Amino acid sequence: MKPLRHNDLPQEVNQITGKVIECCYQVHRHLGPGLLENIYELCLIEELKNAQIQYQRQVDIPILYRGKTIDAALRLDLLIEKHVVVELKAVEKLLPIHQAQLITYLKITKYPVGLLVNFNVNMIQQGIKRVVLSACNPSGDFLRDSATSR
Repeated sequence: MKPLRHNDLPQEVNQITGKVIECCYQVHRHLGPGLLENIYELCLIEELKNAQIQYQRQVDIPILYRGKTIDAALRLDLLIEKHVVVELKAVEKLLPIHQAQLITYLKITKYPVGLLVNFNVNMIQQGIKRVVLSACNPSGDFLRDSATSR
């Protein structure tokens, strides 16, 4: 079995990520960098509504640990169309721990695609990382696509 690639994803998932990225562009175009994460989240939600994209905000995810469900404080910023996890940031720069966080969320939830979005950048395309978790190796093999390869 080969690792999951961008082109192996259902077209619907690629279209969803493209629409979400466009919504992020709109928010950044209107607000620019320098605000708090929750402001970007609320404005992104407005863009998602305008684009008629279904979303869930601040989704609590239980953790399965050694056969027991742990009601931990794991919370997804956004779950889009029940396919794409979106993790929002407003930080000086994305660090490896931010990407590791998204990868862990994907492994736990079994969603194949996530977007890591940092709004605290001059050009939003520099702040978007698309992560595709491997279908055959949930231990963390993944591919990163640039924001423009929706």
